[in-house]
Amino acid sequence: MAAINGKLKLVGGEGMIRQSRILVVDDDPIVAESLAELLADDGYDVATAGDGVEAIRLLDASIGSTPFGIIITDLNMPRMDGVSLLRELRKKHQSVVPIVVTGFGKIESAVEAVKLGAADYLTKPVVDDELRLAVNKAMNQHILLAENTTMKAQLSERYGLGSLVGADYRMQKVYDLVDAVAESNTTVLITGESGTGKSMVGHAIHEASNRRSGPFITFACGSIPETLLESELFGHVKGAFTGADTDKVGKIAAANGGTLFIDEINSATPALQLKLLRVLQEKMYEPVGSTETIEADVRFVLATNQKLDKLVTEGEFREDLYYRINVVNIELPRLSERVRDVPLLADHFLERYCKEMSRERRFGDNVIEAFQRYEWPGNVRELENAIERAVVLSRQLTITLDDLPETIRGTDNLLVQRAVEMRQCESPLNTDSALDIPALLGGWNPMPLNEALREPEKQILLAALEANDWNRQETAKQLDINRTTLYKKIKQYGLDQPAA
Repeated sequence: MAAINGKLKLVGGEGMIRQSRILVVDDDPIVAESLAELLADDGYDVATAGDGVEAIRLLDASIGSTPFGIIITDLNMPRMDGVSLLRELRKKHQSVVPIVVTGFGKIESAVEAVKLGAADYLTKPVVDDELRLAVNKAMNQHILLAENTTMKAQLSERYGLGSLVGADYRMQKVYDLVDAVAESNTTVLITGESGTGKSMVGHAIHEASNRRSGPFITFACGSIPETLLESELFGHVKGAFTGADTDKVGKIAAANGGTLFIDEINSATPALQLKLLRVLQEKMYEPVGSTETIEADVRFVLATNQKLDKLVTEGEFREDLYYRINVVNIELPRLSERVRDVPLLADHFLERYCKEMSRERRFGDNVIEAFQRYEWPGNVRELENAIERAVVLSRQLTITLDDLPETIRGTDNLLVQRAVEMRQCESPLNTDSALDIPALLGGWNPMPLNEALREPEKQILLAALEANDWNRQETAKQLDINRTTLYKKIKQYGLDQPAA
């Protein structure tokens, strides 16, 4: 998209250059034709209409073809006057910039036209140079509006509900909840481990709501020093504290008319929790150091990577705030709990980063299988980072296991291989069917792979721990996993060390 000699040029999907058109609307055909002729001589593609009704019909018909960028309209016309036409433009054709031309130059009508989005207000008889200047100004404004529309479409594509990928029933439930709460102003609490996509869900709620044209502002409690938390959220006035040399706009004010996403709410200080409770209840707040009360026109979406009810029980989180924010709870599953979604997510991220980097890549043999076997302690974020890394580093068309981080390559079917080896060897572990796999008892019993591997994995872990006298460091080393992963699995399977 570029301005060429004052005219807007749009490049189509097939590389064809299209010029944005101008529509002249006047019930006097002589006036309409004379203005159109002047602009056509300057190289513009111009059409005319006799009133607002005909203008809207032409605008509607232009959708999907060569668009109108500017409309030059009279105010006094039959059927639909200029003011009504401007109102329709604001509803249906926001990227079209109007210029008002009238023989009755009243201050009141000029003010109303500007309020309705008119870029300029000219009186008849129109001076040619004044019209050219007005058209040039309006075309520049149209360029900005068109770019803004494109950016919003890109944001909607990346962060809207369509950006959430997954066929697992847990994710289907998430989609249903997002769709159900989006249009309301209800406070939403999103829970899940780090990397599960809480901010993506928050953004999807915003994009699906009637606040989508407003800002989406994020505020992470855990990444800001405790002394600055309140100032960052509520803002402050000059002199409120040492170092406050100027007024500062807080996140709540920045999100006015839109959505404020507060991440890691579990990290909020007791003082911040109290102030936030008041904002959520009364939609009112005061900047730090100010006595002025400000209304908060904000939709709140909060996220936590810890169980807030547990923090309430331990006295680390306010009970009244917990019940105030836990109106609608959207719980995101770990990636390891929805293994069937891993191929879908992998293909989604591969397509995104290939497009961003103008590269063509595909997954080689065993890559998807390796993805499905890996635990993904960093969840979806770790998967996305791994694929971005592979697209950047791979030198061939096909992404292989060598292009993946060592942590992912090193887990290549390790547990399953060791389960098979231990079943084949003659040892006390084979007695009493210690390694019987529920999915294979009496033939194949259909169940998710992740569930089928639970018992073999548990038995392998127990055997390794016992063989190493419950030395966790040595056990983790032999199993080629990190100690954190081992601790999680011991807790997951309830493997308690026998009393001495």
